[in-house]
Amino acid sequence: MFDLDASLPAEVVPLSWLLGVWEGSGVLSYKVGVETREHEFGQRVAFTQDGTPHVQYQSSTWLTDGEDGEVRPLFSEIGYWRLARPLGEADPGPAMLPGIGEPVFQTAEAVETLRNAQGGFDLEVAIVHPGGVSELYLGQVKGPRIDLATDAVVRTASAKEYAAATRLYGLVDDHLLWAWDIAALGQDLRTHASGRLARRE
Repeated sequence: MFDLDASLPAEVVPLSWLLGVWEGSGVLSYKVGVETREHEFGQRVAFTQDGTPHVQYQSSTWLTDGEDGEVRPLFSEIGYWRLARPLGEADPGPAMLPGIGEPVFQTAEAVETLRNAQGGFDLEVAIVHPGGVSELYLGQVKGPRIDLATDAVVRTASAKEYAAATRLYGLVDDHLLWAWDIAALGQDLRTHASGRLARRE
């Protein structure tokens, strides 16, 4: 059961089912040429909120299929999720500049005007990997389902080749299920990893 926090900014409500800490496990399986790299992993994901009209995201994973039950850190990423809409004078930014005037989307009625033709809300999601990759995803949240696809991928000169990705999130039987496909290391877009997480807090 999930109780909605009445103090949440109205723009966060369509994403509110994500809020909290989730833990569980998943499977990594990615084919590069004729070799398939397969591993089991554990994961902890946190979706948090600080009163601004976006959700903060943090994920850490660790390998669980090592010899003698060895657990090794695998991957982490951080990011920001928000409803896609043009920013106005009342919104903060750029950088630390405060907004001027009253924000427009402070009520459920105002946020409802952002619904798209499919009945969902368009999303912008920015995610950063520690290996020099930054992803900008566009997609939508519609009820307890989120579909995302990269609009841009930026890599540092030292990063491994990574060209595109899609992500799918859904709330099923009180569990957060997700799947991530990537185009990397010279491969086309294909299955990469998936997981099933339970709410911990």
